[in-house]
Amino acid sequence: MSALAENLRAVRARVDAAARAAGRDPAAVGLLAVSKTWPADDVRALAALGQRDFGENRAQELTGKAAELADVDLRWHFVGQVQRNKAAAVARLGAVVHSLDRAALVGVLGRVGEETGRPVEVYLQADLGGPEGELAARGGARPDELPALADAVAGQPGLRLLGLMAVAPRGEDPAAAFARLAELSARLRADHPEAGGISAGMSGDLEAAVAAGSTLVRVGTAIFGARPLPSPSDAAHQPRESHQSHGPLGSE
Repeated sequence: MSALAENLRAVRARVDAAARAAGRDPAAVGLLAVSKTWPADDVRALAALGQRDFGENRAQELTGKAAELADVDLRWHFVGQVQRNKAAAVARLGAVVHSLDRAALVGVLGRVGEETGRPVEVYLQADLGGPEGELAARGGARPDELPALADAVAGQPGLRLLGLMAVAPRGEDPAAAFARLAELSARLRADHPEAGGISAGMSGDLEAAVAAGSTLVRVGTAIFGARPLPSPSDAAHQPRESHQSHGPLGSE
């Protein structure tokens, strides 16, 4: 608990400092704790410290944790690539979807919003380019696809367009990547003024994202710590590392 509290405090201090350095109000930048692979107990502990927004990248893990933590006032976010056959389950939880990157998802998510009477909040995931093969690894719609995708979302009563999400390509200066994202956001707002949100920035590059206008940073490693990924054969037997052994910073 003490390590989680210190890590959360340090990340919040970084976000506040980055906002002030950019001449922005720190209150305008939210913090999403990416809890993927970490147990519900850690989420519960962070919730007790005032953290409300949590992100998952697998539908099964999201639904399981949401059920286990139904007694806690949380706001769930889905930050992974959305599989069409699991999109409805994610939407019915009321999760904010950060990775809408193709038209095929618009109708699926929109129908859930209409059925529940609660519009599904979505970000369009933008592909910021990068080395060959980067798109396959991280997803996202190409810049020239974003206007039509935004119009499709805006035309769905069951959806609410929040803005853009992106991940800085590996091997590139994050500041340059997030500058392109800021330009894409400005173009989006010209046609959809309500969609001013920017979901960008992780443990290793949140300062650059905030400087470029991010309104929500997605931080995992710097809060929860890092651990080696087990192989499929020993995943069930991999012991969980103590938070005390984790450094405060990382790449998520």
